[in-house]
Amino acid sequence: MTHLLVVDDHRTIREPLAAYLRRQGFEVITADDGRSTRARLAERRFALVVLDLMLPGEDGLSLCRHIRDDFGTPVIMLTARVAYGDRIAGLDMGADDYVTKPFNVDELVARIRSVLRRAAPPRQAASAEESGRLLFEGWALHLLHRRLHDPAGVEVPLSTMEYRLLRVFLERPNQVLSRDELLDLSSHRDGIGFDRSIDSQISRLRKKLEQDPRRPTLLKTIWGDGYLFAAQVHRAMP
Repeated sequence: MTHLLVVDDHRTIREPLAAYLRRQGFEVITADDGRSTRARLAERRFALVVLDLMLPGEDGLSLCRHIRDDFGTPVIMLTARVAYGDRIAGLDMGADDYVTKPFNVDELVARIRSVLRRAAPPRQAASAEESGRLLFEGWALHLLHRRLHDPAGVEVPLSTMEYRLLRVFLERPNQVLSRDELLDLSSHRDGIGFDRSIDSQISRLRKKLEQDPRRPTLLKTIWGDGYLFAAQVHRAMP
């Protein structure tokens, strides 16, 4: 069973949605505010969280950041807001996708399955290349388990999109990549398909990789052209 957490303070949305997702084959647990969400997250591991933006007490943006930083769990954000800035705020906190209310449940299920596919490790036996590591500046990205370790050996959680973007850069070091190229190479066109999403995810990567994200030495902006990963990258086998 794939375990989902559905967070919404409106019972008339939360319970029917949970029931529908269960009929689609998911195991679903619900929460109605920040406190109950944190409690559910402490109890078990979830494959994905469907998270309402507007909650009493702690809001969805703060919870999204907590989920990403502490668990690395994919998040689909539900929002009644349609303003561009609100969507960007969700991306900045690490959301994988968003759905505006009122929503079609079949579309939401399709988006859930899409995010889960992107997040899932390969089921088949991994090739030597896919089970290797990409090494740079003392860091190591483990491809099979999608784990990043810093020079001290500490694991740094990555969202699905952060992992895909970082891998694109590591496989093309010292090469200028435009936003469109990054969207295509990271296979994210089926999700949030506008250029600013790349800027948000790169900002999050910088906070994890750079000593001073305001003066990046690894993930550089090439004004008017895109981004460049300035490092020597080596591939190591298991």
